[in-house]
Amino acid sequence: MRRILALVLAALMLLSMAACASSTPAATETTAPTETTETTETADTPATGVEDGVLTVGMECAYAPYNWTQMDDSNGAVPIANNPGAYANGYDVMIAKKICEANGWELEIMAIGWDGLVPALNAGQLDAVIAGQSMTETRLQEVDMAGPYFYASIVCVTRKDSPLASATGISQLSGSCTAQTGTIWYDTCLPQIEGAQLMPASETAPAMVMAVTSGTVDYICTDMPTAMGACATYDNLVILDFSGSEDNFQVDAGEINIGISVVKGNTTLLDAMNAVLSGMTVEDMNQIMNEAIAVQPAI
Repeated sequence: MRRILALVLAALMLLSMAACASSTPAATETTAPTETTETTETADTPATGVEDGVLTVGMECAYAPYNWTQMDDSNGAVPIANNPGAYANGYDVMIAKKICEANGWELEIMAIGWDGLVPALNAGQLDAVIAGQSMTETRLQEVDMAGPYFYASIVCVTRKDSPLASATGISQLSGSCTAQTGTIWYDTCLPQIEGAQLMPASETAPAMVMAVTSGTVDYICTDMPTAMGACATYDNLVILDFSGSEDNFQVDAGEINIGISVVKGNTTLLDAMNAVLSGMTVEDMNQIMNEAIAVQPAI
């Protein structure tokens, strides 16, 4: 009996040892959390948006000479991704192409209304906004901005046959006026004109230009490139440039510096863009702008 018991005990010991041996892989599996931690850290790293090699840029495609829509690819125009058969061109497109060429990216253009650009950027639908945006303190609370990629002085535009055509300062302006909605031209500049009859803001730059050329308003306020583009299309318009005069609009440098918006914290994309823009002189920018004005369609 004792011998039988001894044999039974020996068999139990062997089974116990086998069970311990089979549990060894479970101890190895406890190293898995280390891999999970590494994956989490990678996921927490901010995305640049161009991991796929494509820079998706938003603009109105209706703000010549900065950007516009045309129906062919002439003069280097780029297809508009959300408007099949249409193409975007203009100063903004030309700058976007330079940035993409320098970084080896493909360029994708999305046409989005002015007020929807920053929301679309922050919603992840765009990697950047290149749309003639001023680098204001208010805008910099919502996005980070590369640049400037253009320096745009503020001017007024009136008709050549208007009594205002000879004005040499803002104190000599009178009558009705407007500018594009959501811009410093409407929100900051026009209110500086004493007695100005401020009409409702125009939804787009073309609508603003049409308001003055048609006589709906006496003058508009805009930046120099937009004014030059308007006068290139309509020969009945004239630019009122009060630069160098004390009788001029009072604005901060950020309000006339034009920048590129990216999501806050996206320093990798911001630095990549600034690396390209920092190599451009004011003369370079003006030359590209003149090229854009030369090929823009009628506003």
